Amino acid sequence: MATKPNDKEYYLDKPENVQRLLKVFYVICALLFAADFIVHRHTKIALEEFPAIYAVFGFVAFVMLVIGSIALRKLVMRKENYYDVDD
Repeated sequence: MATKPNDKEYYLDKPENVQRLLKVFYVICALLFAADFIVHRHTKIALEEFPAIYAVFGFVAFVMLVIGSIALRKLVMRKENYYDVDD
């Protein structure tokens, strides 16, 4: 929010505009998901013939990325005072 008189207020500074933009993105996602059942695709492998396979693949890949990052964090995490000089 604008706190000073000469601060410029941008479009995404208002929460209602952010909510409006999110609703537009959700509608676009739903339309693309529905189009996947209607549009015929020329596929090279049988797995690509299933509707919404790319959405499922993307979701699974994202979940695996998050799980992998949690495991990697446990592996490479240092103590909070790692860079402190011991006197």
